[in-house]
Amino acid sequence: MLGRSLPVAARLAAWVWASPYTALGLLIGAIGLLGGGRARRRGPVVEFYGGAAALVLRCLPGGGSLVAMTLGHTILGRTAAALDLARAHELVHVRQFERWGPLMGPAYLLCSLVLWLARRDPYRDNPFERQARAMSTDHNDAADV
Repeated sequence: MLGRSLPVAARLAAWVWASPYTALGLLIGAIGLLGGGRARRRGPVVEFYGGAAALVLRCLPGGGSLVAMTLGHTILGRTAAALDLARAHELVHVRQFERWGPLMGPAYLLCSLVLWLARRDPYRDNPFERQARAMSTDHNDAADV
């Protein structure tokens, strides 16, 4: 009996651990809905596109090329098509948020800062992004970040 409840308990713990970022994503998404954005549920994730979600992506550093971004169990995208293209990559980030919880933001930014100081690409060389690219293109078990 305990063995059956463990996966449910582990899933619940992952949701709670990632919940600060999920709450932020839901807030941005809700504001986006007021401005004409749309939402849909895909598995364990709520995806928002258009409206404020698209605006947030445009305003971030590198926003000209950003098509989607993950916050906990929410994914913000420019368009529905962009979400469809980026989903596999963004779902790796969902698992990273489940693993890192409230430490995900600081860890991601610290990696980017160290890479920038070393004159490397703070996005492309970031280990969180490298893992997401590897796991979403190869569908293999890349080393956990």
